[in-house]
Amino acid sequence: MQRIVIVGAGLAGLRTAEELRRAGYEGDLVLLGGEPHLPYDRPPLSKEVMRGEKSDTTLKPREFFDEKNIELRLGVEAASVDTGSRILRLADETELGYDELVIATGLVPRRIPGLPDLAGVHVLRSIDESLALRADLAEGKRALIVGAGFIGCELAASMRAGGLDVVLVEPQPTPLASVLGEKIGGLVARLHTGEGVDLRAGVGLTSLVGSDRVTGAVLGDGTEVDVDVVAIGVGSVPVTAWLDGSGVELANGVVCDGVGRTAVPHVWAVGDVAAWQLRVGGRKRVEHWSNAGEQAKILAGALTGTGDEDAAAQVPYFWSDQYDIKIQALGTVAATDEVHVIKDDGRKFLAYYERDGILAGVVGGGMAGGVMKMRGKIAAGTPIGEVLEAASA
Repeated sequence: MQRIVIVGAGLAGLRTAEELRRAGYEGDLVLLGGEPHLPYDRPPLSKEVMRGEKSDTTLKPREFFDEKNIELRLGVEAASVDTGSRILRLADETELGYDELVIATGLVPRRIPGLPDLAGVHVLRSIDESLALRADLAEGKRALIVGAGFIGCELAASMRAGGLDVVLVEPQPTPLASVLGEKIGGLVARLHTGEGVDLRAGVGLTSLVGSDRVTGAVLGDGTEVDVDVVAIGVGSVPVTAWLDGSGVELANGVVCDGVGRTAVPHVWAVGDVAAWQLRVGGRKRVEHWSNAGEQAKILAGALTGTGDEDAAAQVPYFWSDQYDIKIQALGTVAATDEVHVIKDDGRKFLAYYERDGILAGVVGGGMAGGVMKMRGKIAAGTPIGEVLEAASA
């Protein structure tokens, strides 16, 4: 009987297993995860979990995997793969053969080299790390967040909701500058400073102060801040080291075509680790929740031969909840795009992103309707002049 092995038991791996069964695949199906936990949802880790509203974000109970005849192997990572003989070698020194291999290993947080190992310093990626950080938080404490990407901004919002004093440092000129550009990053900065965050843009972390536990931090401009807890969110990198020597092409992730197929026969990739070829925006990784489910359905259809590969076009979508504002983005927005702010009431905003005269994406804060109605126009490559004229009418 055929066996499909999915390496990575996060959202993308789970959704791929679900979609394979939904597509009619009846062979052996193995879901391999490095953590001991059942597959769980990560977006709440910086929000509901941090605010104490949730402690468990499990996506499916164990009974689901029994019902779907999905074999779970948890608490063990892939060590290497021989794509010629189709043998996966695991960290516990066992081997697992496969007919088709799906890579869904996701990302691992970047670390800042040279920092001392002090209590109170956290890097957020897993549920265990999130609960450990939450246990360190208490009203009136002073927190330092290093990195004003999505995770850092969400943590800042959650900590402010819990009554903490928050210092948020970001080496770039604004929060989210590398993702959304400085113009929209400035609007995000306004949101956080309005909520009482001590935002220090254009400055990073130089060193930490403390003996056993962190008590302070020295910033890149030479200033020192007293802190009780530090959360580091300086980005993530694809988990691909185990693929070295496999023949699978790597370029900031696993290089794939438009349905998740790699150039190596019988090897696929999905989710945050996978750089898919998009119809608009070139080849790129899309590190967002909704993308995992969309890619899983496309990949399962292509692998089983039940899908329409010509229908695989996607308009990437992501969101981030910060305070009472949901920041949403459609399309392949880039910091280098020309940004047209269509609406801005001092808190909520809507912006169109132009690239080569075409509407490449839309970003909104607290304006869901204005964002979502543009999906068709982005997919169609609508000239920017046309949508700007309609917006001003």
